[in-house]
Amino acid sequence: MRLTNAFSKKFENHVNALALYFMFYNFVRVHKTLRMSPAMAAGVSQTLWTMEDIAERIEARRPKAGPRGPYKKRAF
Repeated sequence: MRLTNAFSKKFENHVNALALYFMFYNFVRVHKTLRMSPAMAAGVSQTLWTMEDIAERIEARRPKAGPRGPYKKRAF
């Protein structure tokens, strides 16, 4: 089974791929008719975002890794 967004069979991965696409479409992409992003036209954002801005916001919301439990060796 492939685990990329294009071939993923997990619903959660599909939802995440769509969310990333909509963020790009609304905040990063400059539209020809608007000559700005839809978020700027709607007054949601004052500047054009970059993919780095989106990645920083995703990382900021990511849960921090906690301490790991004790390692137990398996008996074969």
